[in-house]
Amino acid sequence: MLMAKLFQEIKRHRKMNFELTFLVMDPGYSDVNRRLIESNAKLMGIPIVVYESDIFDAVDTVDKNPCYLCARMRRGHLYSKAKELGCNKIALGHHYDDVIETILMGMLYGAQVQTMMPKLHSTNFPGMELIRPLYYVRQDDIIAWQRYNGLRFLQCACHFTETCDSCSVDGTSNSKRLETRNLIAQLKKTNPYVESNIFKSVENVNLATVIAYKQDGVRHHFLDTYDEV
Repeated sequence: MLMAKLFQEIKRHRKMNFELTFLVMDPGYSDVNRRLIESNAKLMGIPIVVYESDIFDAVDTVDKNPCYLCARMRRGHLYSKAKELGCNKIALGHHYDDVIETILMGMLYGAQVQTMMPKLHSTNFPGMELIRPLYYVRQDDIIAWQRYNGLRFLQCACHFTETCDSCSVDGTSNSKRLETRNLIAQLKKTNPYVESNIFKSVENVNLATVIAYKQDGVRHHFLDTYDEV
């Protein structure tokens, strides 16, 4: 919602020629949650376009990685609808803290070094680009804006909310993201630069000191060229 409002202001005050569609997918919200989204949009003067899907029902019976499957399905539905409406870019609200948590989660749980890109071209939807305008915005600043304006938003409204990191009240959850977030907070107590160091780590990759890496789906190993002196 903050990103939507910012886009409205950019369009209003700057000489930039672009159009906006505030697309909201309803993956199976309850009536109460659906009304909350609609009332927030009305309060903020954001003309949302709502379309429905049955994603919550589809993942409700999935035992393994339901959140991952839900995220993948929601992204696919979003791309399809945006393409149908003639959009050429999709803006997502991931912020700075999402980026550093993703980097660390990839290392700790995925055995890989990767980051959440600020923009990228879609491989499945030609001509479509994904952008993340809030890339450098801190989560605390977003929460401060929300509280200052007395707003309340949905966090996670599916059947798995009891393990949703955003819905944790006492800091306990089965979520790996929340676990990573707590780890970063703990490290920050002794290293105030830990967050920026994690963020910058994927900007300072020295391939000469990397055992192996992938590029365009091809794996490159340092031994491939080790004897080429």
